[in-house]
Amino acid sequence: MPRIIELLPYDPRWPDQYQHEANHIAEIFSDQLVAIHHIGSTAIPGIKAKPVIDIMVIVREIEMVEQFNQGMINLGYTPRGEHGIPGRRYFRKGSDDLHSHHVHVYGLGHQDITLQLNFRDYLRAHPMEAQAYSQLKEALAQQYREDPAGYTDGKTDFVVERNQRAAQWRKRQQQLG
Repeated sequence: MPRIIELLPYDPRWPDQYQHEANHIAEIFSDQLVAIHHIGSTAIPGIKAKPVIDIMVIVREIEMVEQFNQGMINLGYTPRGEHGIPGRRYFRKGSDDLHSHHVHVYGLGHQDITLQLNFRDYLRAHPMEAQAYSQLKEALAQQYREDPAGYTDGKTDFVVERNQRAAQWRKRQQQLG
């Protein structure tokens, strides 16, 4: 049975669900942990999202992450290695068909850290852009209901363009102090 793309209205409980999980993950990564962030659509108030909490963990040394696999397994996660993104370690909580959490672990300095945080913060600061993203996702979810890859690919142009805007926005924010 294919995975179904289902978007839900923003749920104000998502930040609490993130925080609960982040507390447990932080204990596992302990001294290797640099930072932990709620990312993805569930981290952007007011937009529709798949009900999957995305968590970004930043560690000192990505090569050390495998030593934490058992702790993540004990929390219900499946280690998936890089899973298509060099320099990342990915963990999924839930079955193949139904995921509740995704954990993306990056070593300090990985370029995706800035991309993810800029995108999230830009959409949080620009509600009209967030709504445009939500509307695009709704249309894609209808078009690609049983095609997760098609759904993801359909967002690419929007995300690339907003990443560029987000980088410029972040640079202006930093210049303003």
